[in-house]
Amino acid sequence: MRVSYRHWRDLWHGIDFRLAWAVFRRNATEYGHSWATSILPNFFEPVLYLVGMGLGLGFYLSRGMEGQSYLAFIAPGLTAAAAMNGASFETTYNMFVRMTYARLYDAYLSTPAQVEDVAMGEAMWAMARGLIYGLVFLLVTAGMTVFGHPIVTSPGVLLVPFALLLIGATFALIGQVFTAMIRQIDLYSYYFTLWLTPLFLFSGIFYPVDRFPAGETIAWWTPLYHAVRLCRGLSQGPLGLEHLVSTVWMLVVCAGLWLVVPRLLRARLWR
Repeated sequence: MRVSYRHWRDLWHGIDFRLAWAVFRRNATEYGHSWATSILPNFFEPVLYLVGMGLGLGFYLSRGMEGQSYLAFIAPGLTAAAAMNGASFETTYNMFVRMTYARLYDAYLSTPAQVEDVAMGEAMWAMARGLIYGLVFLLVTAGMTVFGHPIVTSPGVLLVPFALLLIGATFALIGQVFTAMIRQIDLYSYYFTLWLTPLFLFSGIFYPVDRFPAGETIAWWTPLYHAVRLCRGLSQGPLGLEHLVSTVWMLVVCAGLWLVVPRLLRARLWR
């Protein structure tokens, strides 16, 4: 039996991927004109942490961390953080500007595109941004491995790009939820200061989370903890059941968030 394109669209909750791809291409085209100036801030921040803390603070940690140098310990977590930052900025400030000031979504919705198509296109582009930042940072860590700082030590690193896409999807959808709920761009200071910064500090990038009472139990419910654990396992091994759990955790969160993102975004646009 031949399955129609409309049937597949219904299976994906009304998403027309051709229209979502058009939204993706529009954002990619715009990014192509400004990538040199926009990639540097988000890229250099984790690199500065890698050099400043990995080589600087790491010099005083003679015993290393969990049997490896401090530089090697923090590098995979910073790779995950780079993907988080790339996806988060795209579905917060950039998405808000396109939706509120540029009124681009009004133009989208005057075409056959629906809210689901726009939301998916934005999420896909945010995933691509997360992948770009994560891969560039991963290349830096691979280069440091070549020059005598063993950071990448497992063939599982070849799967890191897929992990970066999953991390990007998770934080893209979280960012879309927040963007759909606010009316003022100033409120993003709460998102970055009270959400992303605590994740960055307390998700196991710089030290094991069990340093705090119930630290690992609390961190388990946060997305960056699983992103860091997955990137560390893929980059350095060995892989275990906990890495599969982290992958499934993020997939379930993405599926749950997608159930609410189009509804919230539709309510935001029509009120």
